Amino acid sequence: MPAETPDLDFKPKGLFIGGEWIKASSGQTITTINPSNGDVLGEVPLANEVDVDKAVESAKEAFPAWSALPVAKRPEYLLRLARTIDDNAEHLALMDAVDSGNAVSGMRADMKWTADTFRYFAGLVTEMKGETLSREPGHLNLTLRQPYGVVAKINPFNHPFRFCAEKAASALAAGNTVVIKGPEQAPLSSLKLGELCQQIFPPGVVNIVTGDGLTGSAMVRHKDIHRIGFVGSVETGRIIAREAAEGLKEVTLELGGKNPIIIFPDADPREA
Repeated sequence: MPAETPDLDFKPKGLFIGGEWIKASSGQTITTINPSNGDVLGEVPLANEVDVDKAVESAKEAFPAWSALPVAKRPEYLLRLARTIDDNAEHLALMDAVDSGNAVSGMRADMKWTADTFRYFAGLVTEMKGETLSREPGHLNLTLRQPYGVVAKINPFNHPFRFCAEKAASALAAGNTVVIKGPEQAPLSSLKLGELCQQIFPPGVVNIVTGDGLTGSAMVRHKDIHRIGFVGSVETGRIIAREAAEGLKEVTLELGGKNPIIIFPDADPREA
């Protein structure tokens, strides 16, 4: 007998762009369901190129002020988000369990992992240093690390909140602004992240869109996005690499599972 869907006390408000909630320009939505019983959990916006352009423009406008923050100031925002995730961990874990089909115990671990990741990168902000050396008398060579600007993050369904938030931590710590695409199969917690960030970050520093493959493609191809992080399938990773090559963009791809397990017939399944 299918389990009854719990009340998640959450209704999608739109796309999170520039610190506000806006409707998708097309008016189209994606239906997200509880995979355990087929119950409808909500309708989330289907962002297209117009919406992606708005999100990128918002991130671009927020970048100068965010990147110019003193190194002692930027970590404060990351630590506030870490504490907020801790405060909302149980609700977020339940949301991801219901929307993605994962065990709630695993999703609780995801919330702790995510909060700890923000604390980790908050501590690294002051450690981002260049190098200085003397080539010859009267000359000094130095390197100065600079953020990319607008960074795109495209995430899968298996750890919805963790990947949506955690994978943006390093970009934000380095002074970049971000446009994040939540997974179309389990998008609710990505939009919930927008609610949490709305109370913490300046408008435009974090932008969150929901949509399908065309939404992700619009992000990858956008002229003002210079760095792309993707977690997902090998097939999609190849597409992103090809599209990003046109703009000579920096890309990080985390593709597929890397921990295959074989359980032989004579093994005890519980022990395995």
